[in-house]
Amino acid sequence: MIEILHLCISVANNKSAKKRIQIAERNRLVNRSYKSTVRTLTKKTLENCEKYKKDPNEDNKSLVKTSLNKTFSLIDKAVKKNVLHRNNGANKKSKINKFVKNTFTTN
Repeated sequence: MIEILHLCISVANNKSAKKRIQIAERNRLVNRSYKSTVRTLTKKTLENCEKYKKDPNEDNKSLVKTSLNKTFSLIDKAVKKNVLHRNNGANKKSKINKFVKNTFTTN
């Protein structure tokens, strides 16, 4: 509801500036959803790693691998769409991969 009010009250005087404000708001919401999903998938991957540590079997291993693939895919997509900077995406992937490798080597 607050976002809708944010759009209605604009300082812009001409049509193009008003349109740019609308586009910027739309992009902000899309970017926010990407970042949120990246965080969620990262947490799920780490949870699956913990699950695998407690009970190392093939089902849990495949669960970790699929969640890792989904997370990497979304991070790459966010970088491609300029939601995340490429270095930021690389750092996120590196941290997740390090945790996953640690999980698989300890068991």
